[in-house]
Amino acid sequence: MASPTVLISLLALLLAVVVARRLQGLLGSAALPAILLELTVGFLLGNTVLSYERLNGVSGIAELGVISLFFLVGLETRGDLLADHRTDILRTVLISSLAPLLFFVPVRALTGASTAQVLLFLAVVAATGTGVTLRTLRSLGAMATPSARLLVGVSVLDDLPAVGLLALATFVAGRSGEGTSGAGALAASGPFASGGLGWIALGLALAGLCYGLVKVFVQRCGPRRLGPFALVLLMIASAAAGETFGLTGLLGALFGGMLLARLSPPDAAVEDNLVVFSDVFVPLYFVTVGMRVKLESLLSPAAWQLAGLLIAMALISKLLCWYGIGKAARSQGVDPWTVVFGLIPRGLPGLVFAGAALKAGLIDDNAFSALVIMVTSTTVLGLLLLNRRVQSLRRKASP
Repeated sequence: MASPTVLISLLALLLAVVVARRLQGLLGSAALPAILLELTVGFLLGNTVLSYERLNGVSGIAELGVISLFFLVGLETRGDLLADHRTDILRTVLISSLAPLLFFVPVRALTGASTAQVLLFLAVVAATGTGVTLRTLRSLGAMATPSARLLVGVSVLDDLPAVGLLALATFVAGRSGEGTSGAGALAASGPFASGGLGWIALGLALAGLCYGLVKVFVQRCGPRRLGPFALVLLMIASAAAGETFGLTGLLGALFGGMLLARLSPPDAAVEDNLVVFSDVFVPLYFVTVGMRVKLESLLSPAAWQLAGLLIAMALISKLLCWYGIGKAARSQGVDPWTVVFGLIPRGLPGLVFAGAALKAGLIDDNAFSALVIMVTSTTVLGLLLLNRRVQSLRRKASP
């Protein structure tokens, strides 16, 4: 059967998004996150009418939304992010990023996965779905609470070590020859071959140099405001640079946002443009992720066994973050369980990491399905627990 044209494929994805949003409107009382409905609609589409392999490059367009979201996360890492509860935020981020590493040896022993695959699993476990969590808090009218402010700081910074783990998994896969992209053979030919350690070190050095140059420029010439074209150019260029130097496009986009945060003063218009950009393309990405979940792999016992292990790891690693909230923060109104429940959803980052690994040939369909099951399960469970906790605290506070 001939593959549809790019426009027909794009139209099919847009219609899938419309169906998902319509379902969300009809099932609003059930508090189902949009991400779950988009994945479900994508799964049905991919296993019936239009397979993922026949999209003709439209999936690449959908990835623009992912890049814009990580760019926005980098933009939000301004100095005022740690203005309140700096110690508690950093301690919680440290626990959240280090706790998954405790499972490295058990996961490798139980699953027989390679080092790169285990690092990928840990990267997904360490991630936090900042977008879905903040959307829930906003809908509950709880964004101004001390717990929500601390949670914002932790969520934004929490993805930095997770992206680092993803980059490390990609590098290890390249050195060991894993995947189908040929990165392993290229990396093994020398330190400055594509994906080699030399390129990664050079990329990090150039990133540090750019950061210093921007800081000096702002000190001498003052901050600069970027127009829409310059904004998109910086976002795409930083993602492309990250991919070129073996740091992944996500890490490049995140660093580009951090550069913009130092170059430009806080500008609501810039963030609104990025949010609109993401709102258009991110649902398309979720639909394509659902399309990549094969029915046969979803019915595989091996996929569910791995998913169960990953879900247990995901819950334990975030529950340990309870110890990151000190007594001083609690006395100022921060509820540790609100923070913990808000960190449980993996949301977009987890799906992005899983999709990138599948695209690179690092994992198979069963592992990909297991990761999708873990991400959706933790997202739904975390949001339900967060909703109930906020409502419970609100009832206790009311006279």
